[in-house]
Amino acid sequence: MAPKTKPVTKARIPLSRERVLRAAVTFADESGIAALSMRKLGEALGVEAMSLYNHVTNKDQLLDGMVDMVFGEIDLPAGGADWKTAMRERAQSARLALRRHPWAIALMSTRTSPGPATLRHHDAVIGSLREGGFSIPMAAHAFSALDSYIYGFALQEATLPLGDTEEQTVEVAQMMMAQVPADEYPHLTEFTVEHVLRPGYDYGNEFGFGLDLILDGLGRARDST
Repeated sequence: MAPKTKPVTKARIPLSRERVLRAAVTFADESGIAALSMRKLGEALGVEAMSLYNHVTNKDQLLDGMVDMVFGEIDLPAGGADWKTAMRERAQSARLALRRHPWAIALMSTRTSPGPATLRHHDAVIGSLREGGFSIPMAAHAFSALDSYIYGFALQEATLPLGDTEEQTVEVAQMMMAQVPADEYPHLTEFTVEHVLRPGYDYGNEFGFGLDLILDGLGRARDST
């Protein structure tokens, strides 16, 4: 009779702060930030909720760490690069990060205990603007204008009732316009038919146009001071 073999048990990956935060980010991506709790995060990790408190003191510290992880995904402005190029690349990278983590839009400017990635990000943005000839007040204006645009666009992009594909967008737009009398709203109808329903339409393409307007305006404002 062959000896019995012991069942293979999968080694449990030990908890760490990074593992807890990454699991929380994944949970928020999939289920939304409102659904996140320490109990549900513990279940997702296969541990008791109390175990999480060895790595994050409370829910606020968890949120701080999650936001810091998102900031860590945003490309920092390259030192010595032209300020406009650096700000454009940073804005595009930030938009992509917020598309991956739309729950972070409302949190990124509200945390009072920023982490190291957040601080590095802010320092690099300000440094790039200062190296580009912006005074401290003008750098503050530029930072505010850019972030307002990036966060605002990301929020609108995340909440517009359009589909993720061109076919879905066309379907939603046609459904909405079917409820709208064309003769009562001629400009909206024209806009939808001649723009939104055209092949290749993607609302996300508006981001670069608006960003260039802001960057050009900031350049003129910098030169006039």
